[in-house]
Amino acid sequence: MSGHLVVNSLSGDVIITGLFVFALAGFLGFEVIRRVPKLLHTPLMALTNALSAISLVASLFILGQNETTYSTVLGFIAVVASTINVVGGFLITDKMLRMFRRSDKPKPAATEGA
Repeated sequence: MSGHLVVNSLSGDVIITGLFVFALAGFLGFEVIRRVPKLLHTPLMALTNALSAISLVASLFILGQNETTYSTVLGFIAVVASTINVVGGFLITDKMLRMFRRSDKPKPAATEGA
């Protein structure tokens, strides 16, 4: 192989199919989450944080392989998106759990009518 550059590229059909699956998964996820009762949001957030952490580990693994530029760029995007998802999920879960904490302030006594 004297002077030939081997390019490992994906066809347009593979990219279009991948984008279609991504859009369909996003729409389906949005519809499923939208229909969850408010009482179940905290356990659901804990589960999605765990799944996001798994996807973060997987995306770090993909990023670390450094096989092609395409996989490195997609791995980097996956690491950034997973990190944002994990951090945002923990912030939202903490905010929701703070709503259920008891405050240390005493309740004001009821005033008696005259």
